[in-house]
Amino acid sequence: MKLRIGSRAVALLSVALFSTASLAADVEHQTDYSISLAGLPLARASFHTALEKNRYTISGTLHSAGLVDIFSRTSGQTRVSGVIGRDHLRANEYSMSYRSGKKGRAISVTYSNGNVVHASMNPKRTPLPKNWVPVTSRDMRNVLDPLSGLIIPGKARVCPNTLPIFDGESRLDIKLSAKGTRPFKTKGFDGEAIVCGIRFVPKAGYKKGREDVEYLRRLQTMEIWFAKSDAVDVYAPVYVRIPTKLGPVTVSATRFGG
Repeated sequence: MKLRIGSRAVALLSVALFSTASLAADVEHQTDYSISLAGLPLARASFHTALEKNRYTISGTLHSAGLVDIFSRTSGQTRVSGVIGRDHLRANEYSMSYRSGKKGRAISVTYSNGNVVHASMNPKRTPLPKNWVPVTSRDMRNVLDPLSGLIIPGKARVCPNTLPIFDGESRLDIKLSAKGTRPFKTKGFDGEAIVCGIRFVPKAGYKKGREDVEYLRRLQTMEIWFAKSDAVDVYAPVYVRIPTKLGPVTVSATRFGG
C-alpha cells in the first residue's frame, strides 16, 4: 500500500509541508514534529506561527529522514495566511510545494470567506483517469485549508467536529470524534491533550477505488491529539497515529512553543 506524506495525509493530516519566515508579530509560536513508521524515522517537520491582532501566518518545512532519505529524498514547503474566526482559522492564501526524488508539484489556493476563488497545480494531473471524481464548484464552498484547518481557536469545540478540507486538488472531510484526554509531555508543553478519533471521508478530486484512499476511508482507529497553546490561544495537533499494514505511522511534537 502506498502512503503519501503530504496535505492529504493530515497533511495528515496533514498533513500537507513546510521555511520559517521572519515576521514582525505580536505573538510567535514554534512547533517541531518527528514522523515515523513502526518506530523508524520517516521525516521531520517544523512550523512557525506568527499572530498580529486577529491575523495569522503559518509557514513550515518538511524533510525526509532515515531510510526514506536514502532511497528517495523528499522535501516540502508550505505557507498559509488568514484571519482567526470564532470557530476556525479562515485562510486567505495557501501554498504548498514538494519534491520527492525527481518528481515535484506546487499547489496554490486563494480563499475568500471560506470559498475557493482560485486554485492552481503545477504540473497538472493529465490525463485524468476515467474513475476520477471531479471537484465541482459546490465542493469549494465553505472549506478550510489543510494546514490551518487543523488548528482550532481556544474557545471553540475541538471534537466532535467536522473539518471540510480543500487542498488545491482534493476535497475531503476530516471527522473528529471525542475520545477523552491523555497526558502529553514535550519541550514547551506538559499537560492534558484532547484526544479525537479521525474518520477520513473523500468527497472529490481523487481516483475512485484507489487502494490507499479506500484504506484510509475504511479505517476507524486513527487518532489525533490536540494541545492548547496559551500564548496563541489555539489548539494544535501534537500527536497523530495512523495504523497501516506495515505498522503505525505516528506524528509526534518534539517541541510545542518552547
